[in-house]
Amino acid sequence: MTERVWIPSELRSLPGLLQARLESDPDSEYLDITGTKFSAADVADQAGRFAGALAHLGVQAGDRVATLMENAPEAMLSWWGCVLNGVICAPINSAYKGDYLRHQIVDSGSRVIVVQGDLASRVAAIAHECECLEHVIVVGEPDGAVKGPATHDWTDALAVDPIAPNLDVQPSDLATFIYTGGTTGPSKGCMLSHNYSAGLSDQISLCWRRTPDDVVWSALPLFHFNAISVCLVGALSTGGRAAVSGKFSVSGFWADMNRTGATKVSLLGSMAYLLASDEDRPEMPLSGAPEANTTLKLIGAAPMPMEIDQQLRARFGVDVFSGAYGLTEASLVSWSPLGVENRPSAAGVTNDEFFDVRIFDDDDNELPRNTDGEIVVRPKRPFVMFEGYWGNPEATVKTNRNYWYHTGDIGRIDDDSYLYFVDRKADYLRRRGENISSFDVEKIIMKHEQIVDVVVHAVPSQLTEDDLKLTATRSTGSTLTEEALFLWCVDELPYFALPRYVEFRDELPRSAVGRVLKRVLRDEGVTANTWDVEGSGVTYEKK
Repeated sequence: MTERVWIPSELRSLPGLLQARLESDPDSEYLDITGTKFSAADVADQAGRFAGALAHLGVQAGDRVATLMENAPEAMLSWWGCVLNGVICAPINSAYKGDYLRHQIVDSGSRVIVVQGDLASRVAAIAHECECLEHVIVVGEPDGAVKGPATHDWTDALAVDPIAPNLDVQPSDLATFIYTGGTTGPSKGCMLSHNYSAGLSDQISLCWRRTPDDVVWSALPLFHFNAISVCLVGALSTGGRAAVSGKFSVSGFWADMNRTGATKVSLLGSMAYLLASDEDRPEMPLSGAPEANTTLKLIGAAPMPMEIDQQLRARFGVDVFSGAYGLTEASLVSWSPLGVENRPSAAGVTNDEFFDVRIFDDDDNELPRNTDGEIVVRPKRPFVMFEGYWGNPEATVKTNRNYWYHTGDIGRIDDDSYLYFVDRKADYLRRRGENISSFDVEKIIMKHEQIVDVVVHAVPSQLTEDDLKLTATRSTGSTLTEEALFLWCVDELPYFALPRYVEFRDELPRSAVGRVLKRVLRDEGVTANTWDVEGSGVTYEKK
């Protein structure tokens, strides 16, 4: 019998998912967003009012609306208000400012941006460079006046009649733009369909054996796709409840588990590491302990080293989902459903239910098992991958060469279909759960008048991801210090893109054709001449 390569599937739109909940269970708790509880009826009413506000401003299906908010009820309602009526939501990282922020507003062509009040000054600073931007909706008191686009107060804007979910929206229609970290250039907008959201939530539910009795909790930001799929969509596609916290806190973790009754949680690998290594909390669960918790059954955080996986299991008596690999463009490429034991250094087994995953050489020839090469993937079901990069057909065609999506990552698949991530093919950094473009960071640092050349690269971190090292050459006669350059970066870069390490050199290592050899700097790592902010005593505000 030949292997089935295409699997017919039920396709779903997000308005259809919410409508099904409204018909079956409109009034019970559906979401807890930073302590505010919502039923499906609440979301339909309040997000429907936001949809009405957008319609009043002239926004139509297919238009883009950006958001710049930390986790809050308004972030959830903005996303739902867009997708309920066929508008595309483009959530932007709340740490972005300057060129980072301008690029995503302009690239997406967003006509409207919803911004929390204390971030309004960031929009004000670049609004004059965003010709597409017609309206700014501010949540709370703004910290700066935005000139140019019309400005509206969130409460005033929502004083309209709600619009019901538009059931004419198709599963194949675009719902969300999630921007890449821009590993090889400016970040690109991944076009994600309605069915993509539902499909990813299904895959995670299968891995976790999620049921309507579960309460799934996450502290991941709503400008990433994990919390959207796992919580906002997953609680509809599977049933049950979901809770989204403001920020992850080790000290507050167990209290929030008890408050929400969480049974399964979605974390980053670095969060799981901190939780497993926390020495200030009592061993959990402990009968009679003030923070005792008996509801939590599973911790999901991938990728995660096997030793942290085992430590969590032993310490907290929970199942752990730690073996997976995926990208915004395609998830989950590999997985480890409950009952499938992961192997050391593996990212679970290839997800053959949803994807065809292979290893290619540079000429797109398939390599034998246990051989390192580029991870490539194509779908086995309709609308479970991204639809391309918005406004960038060249990048879309390039990455989908020969009808295979090329991840740009190096890996191998063993004889038992376990996938091993080996390295990043492009210059790629990941810190505190964020993908970082060295291209973007270097471009901004080169604006400093005393910097002649700069390279940003990864240094392994104790928290399982990367720390950033900045290696630079200064202009002749410069008195610029490492500390002064770091503090300059605080004002120019998102906090997660700040370098931990700074080193000045007379020259950077280069190839015969003049290209900087980043691999040499990566191999050298932290040297005797490297300045470390964590040991310097420098204090700064995360912005």
